Amino acid sequence: MFTCDVASVYITPLPSLLPPDATMKTPLLTVTDTSRKSLLGIPEWLTQINEDISRALERGVNIRQLVAARACAIDELLISLFLWFKLDETDLALFATGGYGRGELSLYSDIDILLLMPKEITAEVSTKIDQLVAMLWDVGLEPGLSVRSIADCLEVVSDQTIATALLEARLLIGNDDLKSIPRRVVSEQWSQREFFEAKTGEAKSRYLRHNGTEYNLEPDIKAAPGGLRDIHIIGWVTKSHFRISKLYDLVQQNFLTEKEFDELKFSESYLWQIRHHLHELTGRNENKLLFDYQRDIAQRMGYETQPDDEPNAAVERFMRDYYRCAMQISTLSEMLTNHYYETIIEPELPNEERPRKRPLNAHFNQIGDQIAISHHRVFAQHPEAILEMFLLMGQHGIKTVRTRTLRALKIAARGIDQNYRDNPEHQQLFLANLKEQNYLFRRLRTMNRYGVLGNYIPAFGQVTGLMQYDLFHRYTVDAHTLFLIRILHRFTDPAYSQDFPLVSAIFQRIERKEILVLAAMFHDIAKGRGGDHSELGQIESIEFCLKHGMSLADANLVGWLTRYHLLMSMTAQKKDISDPEVVTIFANLTGNVTHLNHLYVLTVADMNATNPELWNSWRATLMKQLYSQTRRILRADIDAPNNRKDMIEATYKQALTMLDDADNQHMNRDEVLRLWDDLGDEYFLREIAEDIFWHTEAILNHPPIGRASDADSMPLVVLREHRELALDAVQVFVYTQDQANLFAVTMAVFDQMNLDVLDARIITATRDFALDSYVLLDRSGTLLADEDNQQKLKQRLIDAFKNPTVPKLAHKRIPRQLRHFEVPTTIGFEFNEASNQHIMSLQTLDQPGLLSRVGQVFLEQEIEIHAARITTLGERAEDMFYISDQDDNPLSADKLGSLKDALIDSLDIKHRATHNISL
Repeated sequence: MFTCDVASVYITPLPSLLPPDATMKTPLLTVTDTSRKSLLGIPEWLTQINEDISRALERGVNIRQLVAARACAIDELLISLFLWFKLDETDLALFATGGYGRGELSLYSDIDILLLMPKEITAEVSTKIDQLVAMLWDVGLEPGLSVRSIADCLEVVSDQTIATALLEARLLIGNDDLKSIPRRVVSEQWSQREFFEAKTGEAKSRYLRHNGTEYNLEPDIKAAPGGLRDIHIIGWVTKSHFRISKLYDLVQQNFLTEKEFDELKFSESYLWQIRHHLHELTGRNENKLLFDYQRDIAQRMGYETQPDDEPNAAVERFMRDYYRCAMQISTLSEMLTNHYYETIIEPELPNEERPRKRPLNAHFNQIGDQIAISHHRVFAQHPEAILEMFLLMGQHGIKTVRTRTLRALKIAARGIDQNYRDNPEHQQLFLANLKEQNYLFRRLRTMNRYGVLGNYIPAFGQVTGLMQYDLFHRYTVDAHTLFLIRILHRFTDPAYSQDFPLVSAIFQRIERKEILVLAAMFHDIAKGRGGDHSELGQIESIEFCLKHGMSLADANLVGWLTRYHLLMSMTAQKKDISDPEVVTIFANLTGNVTHLNHLYVLTVADMNATNPELWNSWRATLMKQLYSQTRRILRADIDAPNNRKDMIEATYKQALTMLDDADNQHMNRDEVLRLWDDLGDEYFLREIAEDIFWHTEAILNHPPIGRASDADSMPLVVLREHRELALDAVQVFVYTQDQANLFAVTMAVFDQMNLDVLDARIITATRDFALDSYVLLDRSGTLLADEDNQQKLKQRLIDAFKNPTVPKLAHKRIPRQLRHFEVPTTIGFEFNEASNQHIMSLQTLDQPGLLSRVGQVFLEQEIEIHAARITTLGERAEDMFYISDQDDNPLSADKLGSLKDALIDSLDIKHRATHNISL
């Protein structure tokens, strides 16, 4: 049973709340604070309790003792108030429920209590209860209070949340005859199977609310997978059957092993420490480990930055330990709840519902839809069976493993050493597992959770739980790697063929899919060591492949993919792939179509597995465009354009073919050709044929455009859905007379309407007309569906074009998450001889109004923008601009320096803070 022996060791005694004529076994101190006599000194005492607990934790007192100590202190307070208001003279019983019932209270945990009566509560008793509740609120406790009769309990216990609270009810004081009522009510109304299914179903719903993973960037340490709730559920589903009051009792019942209990105890203590610091930092019952708190808590828990560390190393080490802890908790929770079902519920099922057993071989049986060892010595006598089991699961379509087998597997995995890894039979079994695609993600996930993967590939064990402190990398390295493999499998699933048509077709034609799986497993395996993780991973992947008997050619392909796994995404997102030289350099690095096909598939899967929210129509289009252009070069297509002139002619011909093939009554061919002659070569270099056809039709069906200052002039603004895997992307095309403030005012309008720019093509035609094309993300998702909103955007742009002044920046706060990252503003320039322009690269913190600020600086510095590539990677903006002066001449060194200084002044957060510049 829960006891309060620890309380007196760590906390200040409670002032006496008893009337002079009352007696208790242990007299308490007398109240001397006359100024606050009405609250009996309780608020000050509660504050002191929290301070006592915090100081004790700093001295190294175990957090488990302190969590219990605070529960003891609240016990003492509630018992004293129960007596103060003379509720002991009634038939009431006062129970602690929920976490408080278990004797677990952090600084600001919910204090859930139940006042129980044998029958209906009288008016007199109700008045006393009201006085008690008022006092609790006045002193700042805000309890979760339920007042019920036994009949009330019977009526509401069908609610699983209430049933769970009653199951953990602990009598504090009052009618001792009611002590067993809460649990008895639950056992009478709920069968073991019903309660088990209710709680496990609740857990599944809870997992879905937290993305089904332990690896959230800002995890809820109570409710997320691997949180405290996953420990609680073990007690909930077992308490009624075993009639236990604490988790350790399950060890004595031979349901839980000593080692499993120690693992749960350690992990729970770690989460309690985090929770204590969260409560202390926020002054409330906060359970979300937000970026706002991660650095502070890492420091409070002793994670210190070492001299050679990267800036975020300490917080990354802290979060790695948290994620490892969370995975251990969720793994044990899943295993033990399944163990309860298999050992307690399953034997009581009707015969027709019990799973059937059939042998798979001498080592394994299939029981229902699970695999199981045939006897408890299988792994000890046949170590190869560890890997054989997972291969059988793939071959027979078995998703899960019986609990007894998982326990044996966890022990056996500790024996995987260098001798095991060097065994040729084991090596062939491991490769066979990767070749067997059926349920590969599930099998690798189980290998990872139970220590097989990390012991067989020690480098993989080192990145388990490893995260990067940023908004771009959504998952830890191990979780990201396994998600990547799951996405590779989706390329074979017809359900995803429409989302990834080209990638799916390519992947399905690749025969040696294990090549991509191995590249996926090694592509990030060297992260966290310092140095280039791609180069280090290449060395390790080749060594691994050769050691496992693969050919040198296959090993080198895996190594090449590992080394260059970022090449395609960086080229597509950060370089101008309308420039033939850029594509040619990429093609030369790629070497052949086989490399290109593998790299394309791996890159798309990698981008989706890094952060699915960042995969959109724009990135899909860029990747497809780069793939198609490179493939033509590598196949030595004689029609493939290999310079600027050829690319312009090829695009012109494609657009002309579309015009001739189209049944279009709104465009005259001669008018089209005259317009195209005016648009200039740069337009046909940067635009694709489909967009040219769309632009042409819109321009020719629009009234002639004069100067922006002309009263009758009306710039052309048209919108449409962005093609290719369109999610919420919108294309906006602007055709108007060129003017100095065009980019600045356009960006300001987009910012005012909460539209994020993904790509920008700013082109000036030969007769000084601007043809600006933008790909936008609509945060509200209503722009294309709401005609009023479309008209609002068009009118705002037209009005802004007519006004020579740039609209004021919308003053917006930096989003909460972004405030915790330091991304220094860096600017570089590279001269591009082909275009006779400078390419400016900009890296800075993503922030509200970023492009509006850039546009204003360009306007002030008299910079002409010819094209832009906008890339946002989590908290980082990495943008590229083709620029010149307003006469289309290259910029001087002095002008480049002036531009750089002006941009840093405008964009760098620290600089603005120092100079009190408003956001």
